[in-house]
Amino acid sequence: MAGSEPHWPSRPVAPAGAPNIVFVLADDVGFADIGCYGAEINTPNLDRLAAEGVRFSNFHVNPMCSPTRASLLTGVNCHAAGMGHIAQDDPGFPGYRAELGQNVATAAEILRDQGYATMMVGKWHLCRDAAMSAGGPQDGWPLQRGFDRFYGILEAFTNLHQPHRLVEDNHVVSNDRYPDGYFLTDDLTHNAITMLRERHASRPGQPFFLYVAHPAAHAPLLAKADDIERYRDTYSVGWDAIRQQRFERQIELGIIAAGTTLAPRESNDTDGVKAWDDLTATERLVYARYMAVYAAMIDEIDQSMGRLRAALEETGQWDNTIVVYLSDNGASREGEATGTTNYFAHLAGAPDTVARDAERLDLIGSPQTMSHYPRGWAMAGNTPFRLYKRHTHAGGIQVPCIVSWPAGLAEQAGAIRTQYGHCIDLLPTVLSLAGLTAPTEYRGNQLLAMDGTSLAPVLFDADHPEVRVEQYYENEGHRGFYRDGWEVVSNRLPRTPFGDHEWELYNLHSDPTETRDLAAQRPDLVGALSLGWHEAAVDNNVYPLDEGSGWRWVVRPPDNDVFHEPVTIWPGTPTLERIRCGSLTWQRAFTITIETSYVAGDEGVLVAHGDQGGGYSVEVRDGHLAFIHNDGHGSTVLHDAGALAAGRHTIVVDIAAPGGAVWNVSVRVDGAGCGDPLRCTMMWPIAPFSGIDIGIDRGSPIDWRRYETKGPDPYSGTLHWVRYEPGELAPDAPSRYVDFLRDWGAKFE
Repeated sequence: MAGSEPHWPSRPVAPAGAPNIVFVLADDVGFADIGCYGAEINTPNLDRLAAEGVRFSNFHVNPMCSPTRASLLTGVNCHAAGMGHIAQDDPGFPGYRAELGQNVATAAEILRDQGYATMMVGKWHLCRDAAMSAGGPQDGWPLQRGFDRFYGILEAFTNLHQPHRLVEDNHVVSNDRYPDGYFLTDDLTHNAITMLRERHASRPGQPFFLYVAHPAAHAPLLAKADDIERYRDTYSVGWDAIRQQRFERQIELGIIAAGTTLAPRESNDTDGVKAWDDLTATERLVYARYMAVYAAMIDEIDQSMGRLRAALEETGQWDNTIVVYLSDNGASREGEATGTTNYFAHLAGAPDTVARDAERLDLIGSPQTMSHYPRGWAMAGNTPFRLYKRHTHAGGIQVPCIVSWPAGLAEQAGAIRTQYGHCIDLLPTVLSLAGLTAPTEYRGNQLLAMDGTSLAPVLFDADHPEVRVEQYYENEGHRGFYRDGWEVVSNRLPRTPFGDHEWELYNLHSDPTETRDLAAQRPDLVGALSLGWHEAAVDNNVYPLDEGSGWRWVVRPPDNDVFHEPVTIWPGTPTLERIRCGSLTWQRAFTITIETSYVAGDEGVLVAHGDQGGGYSVEVRDGHLAFIHNDGHGSTVLHDAGALAAGRHTIVVDIAAPGGAVWNVSVRVDGAGCGDPLRCTMMWPIAPFSGIDIGIDRGSPIDWRRYETKGPDPYSGTLHWVRYEPGELAPDAPSRYVDFLRDWGAKFE
């Protein structure tokens, strides 16, 4: 053996001196929401990143989070990648499969195969909602899409104080109670730094790809008390004044050109914003608090950036690290006209609760509320542009983007680039900067060619012609198409016919804020650009369009049918995932059967489903059986079902769904009824947000008062099992009307 030449199998090795790559993605952060793009929010670390790097002032993403994440990580247009909408629905069409196709490779897959360590913390939101449970399939989870390590959430958002479900690598993190002062942004940052230090110590010199995908500042708006306090008095001047201040600051910074017109406040019923001075004193008080919380969330993202940078500087890795910071879409309108302290109910159309919210003013931003600001603050966040997240107008798609690389871009420090760019261009850009090439196949699958084009020439040359000369957009029927400085765009009104009458036309070179519609003057150009949109739509699997019937939200693939079967849950089972639990309870009757043994003095939670955003539990308190209901607006009702005798019991909770968004709750013990039925509010399509626990109430609690004294309150007796049996759908449940909604929507296609 000693006389023979050794031979070892080849392994991927990155080129010598290859740079590290970090993507930092903020959520629902508008164009004007950080300091170096005009904001009054304290963002010194991002401002420093911009001062040492390059800012794009004409950079675009897709109008919603999952589509942008798909394009960012693959360099492919979102519909072609299978993610034309958020990963919460799967209507059964190639462009909307709610998971990345096998014909695209992620940045992690590409870079790992070229010798990089690949790590991610934060929000994934790129796998089907029905595949997020322990039952999978897990082929769309981060580790199966190229990451060596992952810590964060799989879905769209969570409670930053008490996350409903954290995943580490391929398993759910077991956590009965979060420590006092816990905050997810800090936890994600800590885990990112830990991963980096571990890799650096274990294999020095190996370059890494780190993807930091903040759930902040997506709703629910939640922040640490000290950070909220910093902005307590900042926003009492209102959104009109803040917007004007940001606009003036943007001109001063050179982010927008002098002479640019500030888009007027939207005034229609669908998208409009009231003048701040026309609001009541109560509205102004509550709305200012909402924005203080949001500002604190941005501040906390910046703090995270500072900690991450310090860690990389400490290990000598910062100078050769390419950092890309951007937002996934414009600031969000989801709080609509009035905002809310219960985001889950508000998405389902719950009524205005401003007066009630004023009574809980200091709780806004705390673990006890699930808040979102009114769309007036989204208008300010998207200064100087029109409209919001979900729209294909600039307010929905034009975002801050900063690229920093001390070792490679030092001569461009502080530069602003006005050339058009899109998130599909970022992966090709960093590959180009790193001297790497994109593969044409991955693990036996032929890959789609990237739609993105490297922006490297633009980074190094302010006068370089635009490398992206056209781009299509679509979301929920909103459409847009850009070519050579011109744009057609539509603000879709749901459940109306599609057609050329929807197109608006803008010259973005002279009117970047879309204030002068030229469609009537240039029908020839409207025709040419709308044809360009159609051709791109055909090429990228955009059809069929969402006409607004709501059908896409209720139709489900056949493999979901198993989730509607009865299930028995045994002690020791981790918290069931929320989509799995919702199949048993949403918009329908259901029965909970609890088999337990009780002796005098036993206390605690038998079953809990939900959290401070709404839910219910069955508990033993002071020797009595109780059903607790939390409406998500701060009202928690306890229904006393009477004293329990010692012995083994079969407890049955029948929840009827007669329609009208109510539940009628009846409790029986060993066949005997326990008092009058309780009439309460049916939970909304997203709530209960936390899944089903048995024998404990993990994380964010159903009943805050109980939590303050007893925490998750595990049952001290013997719990044998809990069984859920889903019953009839409510008479007005949307799932009863799948065929009707499909036929209705077809009239508008």
